Amino acid sequence: MTNSWEVSLGDYLEDAVRARGDATFLEILGKTYSYEDFYDQVMRTAGMYLSLGIKHGDRVCLVLPNCPEVLFSWFGLSVIGAIVIPINTAYKRDELAYIYNNSEAAALVAHTVFMEAAGAAADLAPSISKRICVGGAVEGWLEFQQACDQSEKLDARPIISPSDISALVYTSGTTGSPKGVMITHAMYVAAGQGFALWTQSTSKDRFFTCLPYFHANTQYYSTMGALAARATLVVVERFSASRFWQQVRDANATVVNFIGMMLTVLAKQPVSDDDSNTPARLFYGTPAFAPDILDGFAERFGAELIIGFGMTETCFGTIERIGEKRRGFSSGNARRHPDPLFSNEIRAVDGNGEDVAAGTPGELIIRNPVVMPGYWANEKGTAEALRDGWLYTGDMVSLDEDGHLYYIDRKKDVIRRRGENISSQEVEDVLKRHPKILDSAVLAVPSDLGEDDVKAYVILVDDAHLEPIEIIDWCSENLAEFKVPRYIEMRDTFPRTPSLRVQKGELKKESSDLTKGCFDREAAA
Repeated sequence: MTNSWEVSLGDYLEDAVRARGDATFLEILGKTYSYEDFYDQVMRTAGMYLSLGIKHGDRVCLVLPNCPEVLFSWFGLSVIGAIVIPINTAYKRDELAYIYNNSEAAALVAHTVFMEAAGAAADLAPSISKRICVGGAVEGWLEFQQACDQSEKLDARPIISPSDISALVYTSGTTGSPKGVMITHAMYVAAGQGFALWTQSTSKDRFFTCLPYFHANTQYYSTMGALAARATLVVVERFSASRFWQQVRDANATVVNFIGMMLTVLAKQPVSDDDSNTPARLFYGTPAFAPDILDGFAERFGAELIIGFGMTETCFGTIERIGEKRRGFSSGNARRHPDPLFSNEIRAVDGNGEDVAAGTPGELIIRNPVVMPGYWANEKGTAEALRDGWLYTGDMVSLDEDGHLYYIDRKKDVIRRRGENISSQEVEDVLKRHPKILDSAVLAVPSDLGEDDVKAYVILVDDAHLEPIEIIDWCSENLAEFKVPRYIEMRDTFPRTPSLRVQKGELKKESSDLTKGCFDREAAA
């Protein structure tokens, strides 16, 4: 007997079409697609990719904003057993080229807005044989819609295993280069089924997201959740604090996803008489802010909030339950699935993999049927993360006696800034490439928007002179904007280990306020 979540995306979508064919599934950029319309576009896109020689297991990179072509490509490629790779649109040439080459991508789809960096990176990736553009014709590139119109629509879907890889989502690790999380069809289906349960959603709900499609959140929860609930999905291009509530009202949205920075920014907007005039009944997001902040937001905007902990490597972490009394700073307990055969377990363990006592810090480990199968082309990273059937998250937490999770810190040096994971080593490597910089160390410091800001400590080459703003400019030329340090502190020396590594723990102890007395690019701006 097949488990309820062991379904391919194509089969799951077809089931939804049979149930809700004429109903609206997707509203995006002023366009509306019924379930049947969406399925038709998916099959046309699948036919287009087949006509270009894309086959089962091939990888296709997307450098696209939130637009219909992202969803058509994701589902269309999945229908034929190929693999989609949605990439952060803020990435520059070398960051893109790394992912193209690591995945050995066969094709690239890019919007004209991001064409310069995406195309330059493709010049460094010999595996890419097809380039497809969205947003207008470009010489030397196939135009997406024209290519679809000139191809035969796929009539019959091949049989695809639920354990096949549907997507690679590259996530910045604590050290080194980004790792490609392999996401199976079953992972996506289970995520949607779970999210519909956690949010108590029905076909009458309207899901709203302004988060980008290169984030697992938008894929796992907003899209698959709407599909599982047979509901409607409304997608806008990006988050805008000034337009957010009007967008929610215009969308008549009932279920809204957020990340920490969004909630903080919205909460700091001037109070308005119509703040509570919103159709939203529920907000889901992370992290676990103080209870007074969450409760104040819920009261002001007239919608319930539930907080969860999840990660790209598994869509099943922890979540609060609707209607239950909030436990301060908790992200809830282990997520459930509507199928009782689905078991999701969480533990906090010590360095030997043994359970720690309730309330004691330990590394969070997770086990369920839809943990990732591993990182793409990264045996070492996979072996470190997956041990004896458990996913070792690298996150330090404590669990209370009832299994509720309280997040403490990252086990290593990953920085979480405005919804993005940043490798401190990656930023350090860019800094040290500057001819006047001898050494650097990058740390997370608290942000007034929640999560982290990036601080860089810099030692210059003897007799060199470099202004902090010049360091910022160097980083801006070589890194996505969210990775560029906010704070710069010039140093003569670093505390070091016997092996000459920088002791970041000692740097953190130097002051109770690591932002005081150093260059702040936001203040300078």
